[in-house]
Amino acid sequence: MPLSPATEAGEPATTVFESEREAEQAHVDRVYAQLRHAAASARAVADESRARYTSDRESWLREEVGTALFERDAFAFQAARRLAALDAEHEGLVFGRLDFTDREVRHIGRIGVRTDDLEPLVIDWRAPAAEPFYRATGADPMNVVRRRVLTCRDETVVGIDDDVLDPDHLPADLAVVGEGALMAALGRARSHQMHDIVATIQAEQDEVIRAPYPGFTILAGGPGTGKTVVGLHRVAYLLYTHRRRLENGGVLVVGPSAVFMDYIERVLPSLGEDSVTLHSLGDLTRDIMPVAASRTDPAEAAVLKGGAIMADWLRRLVALPLEPTADLRMTVKGEPFSLPAERLERIRHDALRDLPYHQARAAAERAIVDALWSRVPDDLEIDDAERFGDLVTSSIVYTDYLDVWWPTLTAEEVLARLADPQVCRAVVGPAVDADLLAASITAGSWSVADIALLDEIAALLGPAPRREEEDLAPLFIDDPSVGEVVTISDRLTETRSLEDDVVHSTYAHILVDEAQDVSPMQWRMLHRRGPQASWTIVGDPAQSSWPDPDETSRTLDGLIGSAPHRSYRLSTNYRSPAEVFDLARRVVERVEPEADFPSAVRRTGQTPRLTVASAEELSETVAAETTALLGEVAGTIGIITPDRHRSAIATGLDGLTAAEASRLVVIDPLTVKGLEYDAVIVVDPDLIVAESSGRERTLYVSLTRPTHRLTTIDVDAPGRWRPREDPAHD
Repeated sequence: MPLSPATEAGEPATTVFESEREAEQAHVDRVYAQLRHAAASARAVADESRARYTSDRESWLREEVGTALFERDAFAFQAARRLAALDAEHEGLVFGRLDFTDREVRHIGRIGVRTDDLEPLVIDWRAPAAEPFYRATGADPMNVVRRRVLTCRDETVVGIDDDVLDPDHLPADLAVVGEGALMAALGRARSHQMHDIVATIQAEQDEVIRAPYPGFTILAGGPGTGKTVVGLHRVAYLLYTHRRRLENGGVLVVGPSAVFMDYIERVLPSLGEDSVTLHSLGDLTRDIMPVAASRTDPAEAAVLKGGAIMADWLRRLVALPLEPTADLRMTVKGEPFSLPAERLERIRHDALRDLPYHQARAAAERAIVDALWSRVPDDLEIDDAERFGDLVTSSIVYTDYLDVWWPTLTAEEVLARLADPQVCRAVVGPAVDADLLAASITAGSWSVADIALLDEIAALLGPAPRREEEDLAPLFIDDPSVGEVVTISDRLTETRSLEDDVVHSTYAHILVDEAQDVSPMQWRMLHRRGPQASWTIVGDPAQSSWPDPDETSRTLDGLIGSAPHRSYRLSTNYRSPAEVFDLARRVVERVEPEADFPSAVRRTGQTPRLTVASAEELSETVAAETTALLGEVAGTIGIITPDRHRSAIATGLDGLTAAEASRLVVIDPLTVKGLEYDAVIVVDPDLIVAESSGRERTLYVSLTRPTHRLTTIDVDAPGRWRPREDPAHD
């Protein structure tokens, strides 16, 4: 423990720590007292607005009453927003302190708190005044003498850690205590949800967080560098600095899986931000259709569905009639008319060239009427093209033909057609395994890759025509349970209640995490949600499960175009013990020899345990290794396994207690991306390599998930995945 001047003079370090803790506790108590006072004031404003602007009328409203309801809504909305920030559960609202050379003191926290006289008790971590907390160094102290990190449990200060940045200006009465906030945070046990790092942000991370808003911010970093949580802190920072623009336009955070989104969902609320939409790639289309997916395709099918060529295939699929085009034969005033199928096919092709499917039908109809009009004989006694068109389009024969030839479609109906091998071959051509693609389509049980295809088809179809009855909205609602007009403030208890009802079709800012796994088709889906957005793109090519990184790079370059962009790299692996990361690095170097690996800064003294079990004993071996790890680590344990072994592993774990089972997660190698555990068991690494399109890169992800201990279990013999210089263990 670094010693303060008082300690060097003979005062015990524990006494120094306790006196410093009591002083900080007094300030934290003052902050929470002010917070409770502010929350009470906000509730009073909401109650007053509700009492002042209430109508007892149950039917018609006078204009002035409607205005009063609007004013009530505005007052209560603002009060509710403030309450949402004040009432949120913040893990350690006050987490930092800066002491400057001029004796100024600034406390740093998750939200800003002021007294009624506007004295700053806590400075929001995103404010410019808080930058020295993250940017100051010994080489450039930015006038900071001492930087202090506070650890709080609820409202109680339990830990203090200090850095002296300018020893030459350290006053004799300024104590220095602690043993390293960052390393303490890295060593704590993990839970099943990600925590923010707002108290331990490092300088290179802070540079990314505060990067300029416009265009594209691209962040690369290996496992354990904190790129995910840095991206989330950047979102919170941008909301603070560009509040009106981003809240009005919407902020979207996209991750690889629903499990990952559950893992990160508490980070932004802990930073005081609720007005953000979180979606996995499997449920991104909920804004246009009630469809979501968590199932993943086998590697070959996923590659077919994700490739950029799929956009051309889907365009052909949408253009392909449900039935072969037949000749159109009809009569107008007793005169027979016909159009051959070849002419109708040209009309269909021309109409679809520039318009979405549903909008193109009207153009096709006009072209059909014009073609028929050109065939009107002179003796038909119709000399008006518009009248002729009315006669054609009102004919039952004509409307029945059009409804078969050009029906209203949904994206799901269109994609389901690919399950027919004959249709699939007509769309993709002979050079592609159409049977494999057709077999991977299961209508109603879509895969994650299918979601991007459904979104592409929805864009090709365009909005479906509205039925006439949809336009006839009732003027009044005959519902005795409704006493008066229901406004936002009547429903709003906190800001998130409003935000859950807001559906954005496009967004002002989009954060894409694990971007190295986003397929070209998924990038097209994402771009439709932010054609004018600013972007934060986070990823690591060495962890990619997509087999053609160059194709992904070309797609991303096309997305960026000429927009302003900036790139950053995080160089330090804070999560993985060096012993674990060294093994993982040597595995992936076989296929990524030029990869830019981060430096692992932690050592645990525990080398990875590489074991072998027979197929018959695999269940018992996993159970035994799990039991051992439950006694060695205090937090979570991830068992990463191919689906083939999942049921056997579950059987072996039946004997665990409920408390032990609550610390375990059995998960597949693709879903585990972005997650972390105190200890990890990787089952059958060779099978993980064989079944994934990312091969060794997918295994690299699995091997870098633990923060303390790693165990691998090969089946029947030491795996081919092992670096050659490693001896086989059992």
